[in-house]
Amino acid sequence: MRKEFDIPLYLVGTEFQRKVWLYLLRIPYGCTTNCGKQAEFIGRPSSVRAVANANGQNKISIILHCHRVIGADGSPPGYGGGLWRNKTLLAFERANIQTGSDPIIDP
Repeated sequence: MRKEFDIPLYLVGTEFQRKVWLYLLRIPYGCTTNCGKQAEFIGRPSSVRAVANANGQNKISIILHCHRVIGADGSPPGYGGGLWRNKTLLAFERANIQTGSDPIIDP
């Protein structure tokens, strides 16, 4: 099962969007963060909404893991793939981390 991607990325977006998206690569498998922490990390602590909007413009969410960005209160935010998919991805990652089992075998 693939937990990380090491392919070259050509991100098409503004400089701000690219900073937001590259931060997504730093969120470890099975972990979460929120837009406030993401905004602080890129040096724009007052730009939480802009960060959330940039996350929403992410076109390669399977590689740039925006499902790992949750609300500051721990609730799942809006997710382009659907809230049910967001919850499913997070639950899958957490279960895999906790049990150490790989429910999907790579061919």
